[in-house]
Amino acid sequence: MKKLVVLTGAGISAESGIKTFRDADGLWESHDIMEVASFSGFIKNPELVLDFYNKRRKQLFEVQPNLAHDILTQLESYFEVFIITQNIDDLHERSGSTNVIHLHGELLKARNIKDPNSIIEWKNNINLGDVDSKNIQLRPHIVWFGEEVPEMEKAIKIVEQADYLLVVGTSLQVYPAAGLINYVSEDVLVYYIDPKPVEINDLDNPIKIIPLSATKGMKIVSEELKRLK
Repeated sequence: MKKLVVLTGAGISAESGIKTFRDADGLWESHDIMEVASFSGFIKNPELVLDFYNKRRKQLFEVQPNLAHDILTQLESYFEVFIITQNIDDLHERSGSTNVIHLHGELLKARNIKDPNSIIEWKNNINLGDVDSKNIQLRPHIVWFGEEVPEMEKAIKIVEQADYLLVVGTSLQVYPAAGLINYVSEDVLVYYIDPKPVEINDLDNPIKIIPLSATKGMKIVSEELKRLK
């Protein structure tokens, strides 16, 4: 089976009711990004940061995968599908996708504040005083600004092997994730679904831009991909 590599961002989860990463004013849920998405912000005000992600986690249990997630799952019958997501939700997995890489971490996991590899499953609130088996304070398993993206090398290798590349619901503005498209082979067809697509000037690949929402765009692209397989 040919390899379909999919890069997804906040736009695919937005239709399930999860807010996109930044509001128009550059804030995230009325917070300065660095207050709630950096280790320095955590050290400065751990209660604020933990509460912020506790609310995001609670919201996650109130939403469901949408049609765009479901179509990606269905495409596994036609392609070897690899999803590389910037999202920290589990909607791809809940929909049934089997190969998902989370570049920016996962909301339903935690790790201690000293060891980025001390990852454990965690579906409850994280509060000050919650520790792991080594008695070290827990934090959300989220890649904050200034931290390494541990799955990046794995993601690059997958993109390099793509027969088709599909970009859904991402502004292609957040690095290093946005740079992944530059690793695709030059002859690979690239689909880009976003209601407000940005210009992609540094690729020589054939690109099909679908300026629609994730659900509407996936309906179109899915049918075309099935014909190409």
